[in-house]
This record gives sequence, C-alpha cells and structure tokens, in this order.
Amino acid sequence: MSQTETPSTTGRRTYVLDTNVLLYDPGALASFGEHDLVLPITVIEEIDKFKRDLNETGRNARTISRAVDGLRAEGSLSKGVPLPGGGTLVVDLGLDADQLPRNFEPNTNDNRILATVHSLARKQPLGSVVFVTRDVNMRLKADALGIKAEDYEHAHIQFDENYTGVAEREVPEKLIQELYQRGWVSFEDTTLYSNQYVILKAADRSDNQSAMGRFDERQQRLVRVQRQKDAVWGIYPRNKEQIFALDLLLDDSIRLVTLDGIAGTGKTLLAIACGLQKVADEGAYRRLVVARPIFPMGRDVGFLPGDISEKLNPWMKPIFDNLELLLNGEDGDDKRGRGAPSYQPLIDQKIIEVEPLTYIRGRSIPRQFLIIDEAQNLTPHEVKTVITRAGEGTKVILTGDPYQIDNPYVDATSNGLTYVVEHFKGQALAGHVTLKKGERSELAEMAAKLL
Repeated sequence: MSQTETPSTTGRRTYVLDTNVLLYDPGALASFGEHDLVLPITVIEEIDKFKRDLNETGRNARTISRAVDGLRAEGSLSKGVPLPGGGTLVVDLGLDADQLPRNFEPNTNDNRILATVHSLARKQPLGSVVFVTRDVNMRLKADALGIKAEDYEHAHIQFDENYTGVAEREVPEKLIQELYQRGWVSFEDTTLYSNQYVILKAADRSDNQSAMGRFDERQQRLVRVQRQKDAVWGIYPRNKEQIFALDLLLDDSIRLVTLDGIAGTGKTLLAIACGLQKVADEGAYRRLVVARPIFPMGRDVGFLPGDISEKLNPWMKPIFDNLELLLNGEDGDDKRGRGAPSYQPLIDQKIIEVEPLTYIRGRSIPRQFLIIDEAQNLTPHEVKTVITRAGEGTKVILTGDPYQIDNPYVDATSNGLTYVVEHFKGQALAGHVTLKKGERSELAEMAAKLL
C-alpha cells in the first residue's frame, strides 16, 4: 500500500493512546479488538505521577499500571506483547521521535507524545496510525500535524436526548374517566418504557380533559398519578415533572431514580425532602446520605484551613443550603436564633450524613437513602462504583445536569448520569424524569434559558 492510500476500515490499525484515555477507562486496553496499541513512554511517566493520588484518577492509574505490568510477563513491552483481542501492545521509548515544528514547545509531555505519534505515522501507511485522546486541543494539534486523531469512542454512548421519562398520548375520553374511577387502566404501548409517565389527553373533547399515569410494563397498564395531598417537609410540587419526581422518590419499590434538568428545577431539594420524610418520619431507611463529587467551578482557591468538616464545607454548601431551606422555610430565617445550623441535630443523631463522594468507595450501604448530587461530573466507571455500593434495601438517587459539566474527562454523551439513564431505561426498579421548569426564581429560570 502506498503512502497516499487509505487502509480499509476493516484493516488492522495501530492506535496510540493518550494518558487521559487510560485514566478515564483503565480497561481501555481491551477495547480495541484485533488492532495494535502503542503507549508512548511519556504516558507511562504521567500515569506514574497520578498513581499517588487518593482519588478515582489515582485508583485508575494504579489499575492500568498493574494491567501493563501483568502483560510484561508475556514478553518484552518494547518489542510488543500479545493482547487477548489479537493485537499487540508496545511501549514506545520515543528514541527516534520526530522533531516537531518550531512553534511546538519541545519540553511538554503533550508534545513529546505527539512527536512519538508523528514518527510512527510517518513510517506506516497513511491513516493506519490513529491517535486516541480525550483532549480536544491534542486532537487539533494532531490534525495540524497531519495525524489522524479520534476521541475515545468507547466512552460515548448513543442515547436518546428526547427521553425525559414523560410522554403524551391522545386517548378516548372514556379511558381517562376509567383511570380516574378505578385508579388504573389497561394500556398497551410498545413505545413506552417501564415507569415512564404518560399524560393522557382526550382526543374527542375540546375542554382539554387530561390525566396522569405511570406505565407498568409488566402488567401493561397505566396507574394513576396525582398531586401529593400533604407537603413533603414543607415542599409541594409546582409542576407536572415535580409531581412525577416525588412519585418516584417516595415509591420504595423504585430503587434507582435519576433526575436531570437545568439549574433551579428543584432536583436536589426534592430528593433531600423525600429522603428526610423516608428516614426521619417513616423510618423506612436507616440514614439519609448525601454525597457529591468535588469539582470547583472556575479557579480553585487552593488549600483550605481547619479540620476535615471545615475543609469540606465549601464543597458541601449547596447541600447545606437545601437543608436550611427545608428546616427554616423559604425565608431562610433560623427560628432558633444564631448558633449551630438548624440541621446540626440531624447530623449529630446520624439521621443525615453529608460527605464527598471520595469516601463512598469500599463501603457497603444497606437500608439507606443515598443521594448523589452533580452526578454529571462522574465517569461511567465511577457511577458504577457508587451504585454497586448499594446494599439490601438502599435507594439511590442521581441528580444533575448533563450540559453543565466541570469534569474535564467527560462530556454530555460520556458522563455517568447520562450513562445510567440510558442503561436503566425500561428497568422495573428504575425511573427517570427530566425537570424542565425552573422554580428557584423568575430570574434564575430566565438566566438558565438565555445565558
């Protein structure tokens, strides 16, 4: 094959992996089938620096280091060792790496990796060497050098952006009346998923008669859903989506709930309110655990003073704000006067536990109401780690906005929240609702729409 020819898409290729691919998915080496893989030595050095971190990235770095070391038993990594899928793995020392153009700073790890890829691409048929990186700028620089570059497609999923957990159907008026009278109606619809909500509208009337139901896939019927008569810790639903969210959150047979939506739609507040009712009022669960990944918005402020609770307070403040609202009302006025926060007795009595997600790994969490806030900042691997912590009788709630992401390793199609929504869609023990209308304030809703 000449240098100007492009190999067939079914032909064997050489994929050069960037560090961020391995840190995102420590199982990436098994994702390329019969194709050959190359790890520049700079990638190994970067992984070595990350392996000391006491977080998910550090654990992934240690995992990939052990995996590569295990393959070393099959032969010399510098010459190539066989992979289970049929390809080979080579660690390239970059001894004959090309000199990049003058504008590329030679002393950066990124450009050392690019130099190695450029050298490999120059020696092999055009298009047969592919650089795989999750870094957009690295893909741009590779393209400028004439190197074929791709995102790590195994990280992305094909998901239905239109799936909100709610559908509308036009039905005869008689069916709506039957739903009101009996509380359920037989309803066969192959396009609906288990626990999906359906807004029924009368097709033969002009007065907009409607009803709301939740689809039971196993029995092929709709079960009527109506507004909560009593407040949930002072919270009444303000729109249909919030009614549906409360229905899922208060149903103990639904073990996994995902709520997404723009800022101010009430995702976290509704989840915490239902958790307090289930734990403090009904005793259905032992404890309410609220956790969130630690990612700053904007530039980090550096080290924080104080003990562990004081250090974590800025990260957990959004959760504490919701607790204050539930305990003190919308005016936020602490009726007890100044002193300890109004939620402190609940924490002291172990009714509520607020902590960063870092401490979830390795735990077994039975009979607890577990809320993971800002779940869009998790990778699929991290969200799997969280959900598999759930012991017998535990309910897990994931809240977040897939389009408001602070984690540089994920995006709208590769984050943990989207991953869970798509994979649990249609499961009888899971439910999902997208909240659309902002209820925080008129200004907040307008900002979410216009900015």
